Amino acid sequence: MHFSTTRLALLAASAALCVANVYYAQPLLDLIGADLALDRAMAGGIVTATQLGSVLALLFVVPLGDRFDRKRLLLVQLAALAFALAGVATAGQVMPLLGAMALAGLLGTAMTQGLIACVAAAADDGQRGHVVGVVQGGVVLGLLGARVVAGGIADLAGWRAVYAVSAASTVLLAALLWRALPTVPPPARPLPYRELIGSMVTLLRTDRVLRVRGVIALLIFAAFNIFWSAMALELAGPPHALPHTAIGAFGLVGLIGALGAMRAGRLVDSGRGEWTTGVALVLLCAAWLPLAFTPASLVALGIGIVALDLAVQALHVTNQGLILRSGAAPGRLVGSYMLFYAVGSGAGALAATAAHAAGGWHLVCLLGAAVSMAALACWLASWRAARRAAARAHAVCRSPA
Repeated sequence: MHFSTTRLALLAASAALCVANVYYAQPLLDLIGADLALDRAMAGGIVTATQLGSVLALLFVVPLGDRFDRKRLLLVQLAALAFALAGVATAGQVMPLLGAMALAGLLGTAMTQGLIACVAAAADDGQRGHVVGVVQGGVVLGLLGARVVAGGIADLAGWRAVYAVSAASTVLLAALLWRALPTVPPPARPLPYRELIGSMVTLLRTDRVLRVRGVIALLIFAAFNIFWSAMALELAGPPHALPHTAIGAFGLVGLIGALGAMRAGRLVDSGRGEWTTGVALVLLCAAWLPLAFTPASLVALGIGIVALDLAVQALHVTNQGLILRSGAAPGRLVGSYMLFYAVGSGAGALAATAAHAAGGWHLVCLLGAAVSMAALACWLASWRAARRAAARAHAVCRSPA
């Protein structure tokens, strides 16, 4: 089917609202901890519970779209998400709160990635990269805006109001999506659930594009989180000593790059996915040069953030457009691909704090540049191998019988 601009805008906004639920808690940990008398370690467990729910969604829930009616499945998940958010808003003890947070992370992730899989399955072949890019743009807006929205609402009405407002917004969203979601018929012979989940391993073993793009995703999101995890440590100390509000505002600078990257989907549709990948990886490597001057210049930091976010989001959209090009098994493909994203993000965050403690900001930048160059080398090796294979196949076709 062909997606109108209005429908695409609504689906992108839906993705933003759903993914934001995974990140609302991060700026609210001190308020939640004070309200429920939690120590620092237990308060940090709130974020862990949410992220655990996200990983479980990728493994066990997102693939369900390849078995059931996607529209009905998404609406059921949206209703369950509203109940989970209401549970967070009303939790009076830590265990119910952790359970509701984990469920909100699971359902928020399942809805976000399920929307991407749904539009990929429903879109015309010539529009698939574009619609995936637009919905992924909504995801980026949700990621970057979640902390700002959560902080603003919490300052006005407390942390519980953040989740109460989100629950009400989710109910409204369900009413809008009832008409806006595309109808994608379920498969005539759906796989049993155990085989469905097991087939993700088969896809990783047999789908070369998924493997290559997954490894690239792991490396680029490791580089991405190396920067974002260490940036607050650097800016909070001398010479800048910025307050948390100012540090958080730098996240909004990345919106420029993220919005520009939404055009990457059109390049995939026009057959220029490999060209886009190469340009974006070179930009990712180059971004670390201005970022290295962060201690001396916040302007250089801003330039580096735009380049970094533009490169990473363009690569993310291109990766998804290429692995979803056929429109087959989108739920399992998205779930498998996003596992690489999750591993890379977690590894990058851990490496960033260790590097900053060991060698300061310059070691962080060297590490980020090295991981970025590894991603470029990985793509170059796969691109050359694909060209050699295509040349051999062409030679066989032209040889006389």
